[in-house]
Amino acid sequence: MSGVPPDTWRPPTVAFETTMGTLVLELYWKHAPKTCKNFAELAKRGYYNNTKFHRIINGFMVQGGDPTGTGRGGASIFGKQFEDEPSELKFAGAGILAMANAGPNTNGSQFFLTLGQTYWLDGKHTIFGRVHQGMGVLHRIGMVETNTQDRPADDIKILKAVVAN
Repeated sequence: MSGVPPDTWRPPTVAFETTMGTLVLELYWKHAPKTCKNFAELAKRGYYNNTKFHRIINGFMVQGGDPTGTGRGGASIFGKQFEDEPSELKFAGAGILAMANAGPNTNGSQFFLTLGQTYWLDGKHTIFGRVHQGMGVLHRIGMVETNTQDRPADDIKILKAVVAN
C-alpha cells in the first residue's frame, strides 16, 4: 500500500458502524502517531468496511481488522508491517484500542478492544486509543456466542468506518 497522509492530518476519531451498533474510537495521536495514522488512513480507504470481528473472548478482548477474516491477514499503509510505539499507557480497563501483533514490531491492520483489565499485555502491544462512545455496544459484542477457536457463531461485522474531519 502507498499514499501515506501528511503528518498534519490527525482526525480525532474513527467511528465503526457495526452489525450491533456504533463504536466511536478516540485516537491517541500524542502517544502513537504512526499507529493512529495507519488506522485512520485504512479506515478512510474503506479497508475495514464489511470486515468481521474474527476473535472474541468474553472478559478479555474483541479483535478485528483482518480483511480475510482469518486472523492471519492484513497489511499496513507502510507496507506489510511496522514497528511498535511504546508508551507509558497501560491496559487498565475496558475500551482500550491497541494493535494486535505476532510479536515485536509486527503491526499491520489488525487491532483489538479490551473488555477489562489486561495488565499482562502492558508493553507488548501499542495502545493508540479508546472507546469514546459505544461501551455498551462493545460489551454486547464481547458477550456473543463463540466456538472453541473464539470465533463468533454469527458474523459480527464492521459495516462502515467513518473518519472524523
